[in-house]
Amino acid sequence: MSPALRITTPEELVRALQLLSNSDFVAIDTEFMRERTYYATLCLIQAATPDVCVIIDPLAVTDLSPLWQFLADRKRLKVLHSARQDLEVLSQAMSLHASTRTEGGAATADIIPGPVFDTQIAAALLGAAAQVGYATVVAERLGITLAKGQTRTDWSQRPLTPEQVDYAADDVRYLVPLYTNLRDALETRGRLHWQQEEALKLEDASLYRIEPAEAWRRLKGLDRLQPQQRATARLLAAWRESRAMLKDKPRGWILTDESLRDIAERLPGKREDLDTIRDLSANFRRKRSEEILAIVAQGRTNGALERDAVMPARPEPQQLARATRLLALVREEAARSNIAPELLATRRDIEQLVFGGRSDHLLRGWRREIIGERIVKAASDDAAPIAAAQS
Repeated sequence: MSPALRITTPEELVRALQLLSNSDFVAIDTEFMRERTYYATLCLIQAATPDVCVIIDPLAVTDLSPLWQFLADRKRLKVLHSARQDLEVLSQAMSLHASTRTEGGAATADIIPGPVFDTQIAAALLGAAAQVGYATVVAERLGITLAKGQTRTDWSQRPLTPEQVDYAADDVRYLVPLYTNLRDALETRGRLHWQQEEALKLEDASLYRIEPAEAWRRLKGLDRLQPQQRATARLLAAWRESRAMLKDKPRGWILTDESLRDIAERLPGKREDLDTIRDLSANFRRKRSEEILAIVAQGRTNGALERDAVMPARPEPQQLARATRLLALVREEAARSNIAPELLATRRDIEQLVFGGRSDHLLRGWRREIIGERIVKAASDDAAPIAAAQS
């Protein structure tokens, strides 16, 4: 393949897309920055087919409309590695562009580039680790060692160095032969439709939709808090997320996880109590103390209601043991089938089955035949003697 084409003008973009359009698939990657913002700043979009590799500079090209139309065209397969973050960033940019073109900038439906082939998923279906990196797969499947020198580069800086350009190009240049290698291997083993099922989930717009009310799910260890503390942590997480979105600042710049948890655990009732919260600046306390105290008060109320409600029972020791046995079955089947075990069934899948009787994910698509029906039956058979002993 010839050297990558640098695209910095609308005219160059149109010509590049014409070249890319000659293939029924296109390899895609992005470089973005979000260290100082909430929303990602798209800095580069790399694209390649068997005949051409292009590096599009969205900080230079004044009109990216043709690119968004190209990516929205479902006649062409989009090949990515570990696609979720790239799809989130591209979808955000495409939806923003669409909303600015409607009357008054009205909100538009989510736009997700598709259909997708994710080489990380494909490799995991052939025995690689579930979160295997691009460079590792390229080395193992193609025998090519990629440079690592630009992994921490600031992609928003201009001009780009030749080393940065080469690094960015390699991220899609080798996706092309990697895709055909993995596609053929999956087809040979009768697993190509497995990848298609898994990749289709990446087109679910809810994966990329930002809901402040769900921000608490990012926090760890809430199950170890008391009801009022847990309720306060949820409210604080929603407040922080909303404010970070409004200000386009990293959530940690609004309120660190440590400070959030400290507030939730201490449940301060007056302004002086906030003085002892770690990492809480004087400026923050001066400007936001009333808001934070109001949130804590609401958390106390919500937590009291939660405490008085019927709480779900903690798992019994027999249930925990059953989950461990079922996870061992998953690992055994994964080894036999040469598939990453997390793709067959996650710990959460097994716990939902054992603790809540929910097995929808296990009984859908390709998983049903490979592991789902057997795991559900094993869980039922395992539970029968325990139920009999308790009756």
